[in-house]
Amino acid sequence: MKVLVINCGSSSIKYELYEAETGQALAKGIVGCIGEKNSFIRQDTRGREIRRQVSVSNHGESFELIFENLTNRQNGVLRDISEISAVGHRAVHGADTFIESTLINEDVIRKLEECILLAPLHNPPNLLGIQESRKILPSIPHVAVFDTAFHQTMPPKTYLYPLPGEYYQSFKVRRYGFHGTSCRYVSQKAASALGKPLEELRMIICHLGNGVTVTAVDGGKSLDTSMGLTPLEGPMMGTRSGDIDAGVIFFLHRQVGLSVDHIDNILNRESGLLAVSTVSNNMEEITEEAKKGNEHCQLAMEMFVYRVKKYIGAYAAALEGLESLVFTAGIGENSPIIRAMICEGLEFLGLKLDKAINKDTLGVERIISSSDSRVSIVVVPTNEELMIFYDTLKVAGLNP
Repeated sequence: MKVLVINCGSSSIKYELYEAETGQALAKGIVGCIGEKNSFIRQDTRGREIRRQVSVSNHGESFELIFENLTNRQNGVLRDISEISAVGHRAVHGADTFIESTLINEDVIRKLEECILLAPLHNPPNLLGIQESRKILPSIPHVAVFDTAFHQTMPPKTYLYPLPGEYYQSFKVRRYGFHGTSCRYVSQKAASALGKPLEELRMIICHLGNGVTVTAVDGGKSLDTSMGLTPLEGPMMGTRSGDIDAGVIFFLHRQVGLSVDHIDNILNRESGLLAVSTVSNNMEEITEEAKKGNEHCQLAMEMFVYRVKKYIGAYAAALEGLESLVFTAGIGENSPIIRAMICEGLEFLGLKLDKAINKDTLGVERIISSSDSRVSIVVVPTNEELMIFYDTLKVAGLNP
């Protein structure tokens, strides 16, 4: 049995094919720049990468290309697409309608469409991926795995905004949180690395990538998380501002004359590390420029670290204690300097970093706290696709 995992965006489709019995990834790839002149497909099959320029004008053509690649006689891993037993789909926003991964049917699709207003950039391409793949594979189970589902354990004091109640009751305006699939995977792996039951751990997970989430996890359940109704809230990110005074929006509109759409674009695509560094939204590039003395890049790093540290302090208080601090995602897994800057000054919480181990840890699972640290510091590479695979097996009833 084979399970295909799909992460469908507006201009790209990422995919990964798993062997159900072993959990081994047989192939992974991406169709990128869909509808553009420079569209391409890249597929890694057991360590052999194939990339070629292709002409794909829409998602339907992209899915046909994916299945063509997977069944290619020379570089594919399937004799026929009938070997695929189920498809798992990443779904970004399930509001409070979906509290767990769900078998897709017409009713689920209708409810996903109702969530579009809450995630206009993410849910439409997710739905498109579901619809196009169901056309090609209509007779097998398709499963939706929601980024927001993990955070449905948050209590009302955490997820409600202090707004008039009608905005939640009528329009579902509340904190939902994102990166939940990553948090679920990472929390389980961190507990395993520490050799302790997840149910006994209070941990803070720092998912630091182009998008940034800090999450308080109590006994394996989300207590609080930094992203809110949308992925804009929280620490500063690659191109997102993160937390700002909401009054800034009114000022930019009334005094500067910017439209709401213009402000939306600024806060989501022109702010964060990109705006402060004036160089890039990529932390690796910013770090290199900071080493050369670029003051804008140095400030960007300091601001990024400061805002993450504020959340760590707040969530340590919310958890009423802490057993583990976990770093994951692109920056969290691969930037020893950012991890060190975040941990510096947090000794009062019981954190003590092993500087040598931290410096040598890049993209691998490892405990990087010193032996006498009261709170464990752990690096865990995230793997959302694997989590989607496991959920798809379970929901589709395919557990080998």
